Amino acid sequence: MTDTPLAERRSETRRRVFKGGVITFNGAGVDCTVRNISNRGAALDVANAAMIPPRFSLAIKADDFIARCRMVWNNGQRVGIAFD
Repeated sequence: MTDTPLAERRSETRRRVFKGGVITFNGAGVDCTVRNISNRGAALDVANAAMIPPRFSLAIKADDFIARCRMVWNNGQRVGIAFD
């Protein structure tokens, strides 16, 4: 592991946002809040990250956005994702 902060290891700067989203998998949907986003990934706030599988879809209705994603990290209520 490195001592370099995560924000400095990202290949792209993320834009801070506050948008509603829905994580979908296996016919289920979990509401989330998108806290930051780039062309390659995002950070999402969720009620319980343990409910989120390693791969899922993210929809942001306000932006007419849908993407396949994979979880990169989670800390219980916030998850970092990369877009496939």
